Amino acid sequence: MKNASVEISTGGSRKKPVATQVAETVGVASDTHQSWKPGTMIYPLPAALISCGNSQENYNLITISWMGTICSNPPMCYISVRPERHSYQLIKDSGEFVINLTNEAMAEATDWCGVRSGKNFKKFKKMKLTPVKAEVVNAPLVREAPLCIECRVKEVIHLGSHDMFIADVVNVLADKQYIDPETDTFDLAKAKLIAYSHGHYYKLGEEIGKFGWSVKKK
Repeated sequence: MKNASVEISTGGSRKKPVATQVAETVGVASDTHQSWKPGTMIYPLPAALISCGNSQENYNLITISWMGTICSNPPMCYISVRPERHSYQLIKDSGEFVINLTNEAMAEATDWCGVRSGKNFKKFKKMKLTPVKAEVVNAPLVREAPLCIECRVKEVIHLGSHDMFIADVVNVLADKQYIDPETDTFDLAKAKLIAYSHGHYYKLGEEIGKFGWSVKKK
């Protein structure tokens, strides 16, 4: 590739070159990588229990990893749910749900709630989890969860196998035992959160850095 000058407007009619970069192509992807058909290979992901329902009679839990943050101001997130799942209609009817992050102590319950249907089981009771009234939404939260994120659905996007529920985060509840009293911050390491990666659950490993460490002065 020839040298390319990157230009920006200086506010007048003239443009000033501010950088020159040389790009080189080294080999081809097939030398070191193997092509697969398109698929969902973005891992690791959270392994969260989504609690839903607007009364004790229809409280339910569903395990979801297809989820994430989409905006910080205002705080917004999403979960993607198959329409055939029992929780789908509960969330769609109420327009509310709670994302309950899970930890090592909740690993078995997290998996079980993902392979059993709320049509056949009362999942809170079966897994000995405790539904607690949330502060803002009508959906319950899981008392045993280290962090509970209350969400209100803003939009539902029909995609394909899954529908995406885009939601506003309306409240966050953190278990007090994981809050550092000196800094008033949530201790993620102490909470021992778990992650999901391509069909397997994992503990989180040791910290290797923190935001901005790569440019911090030595």
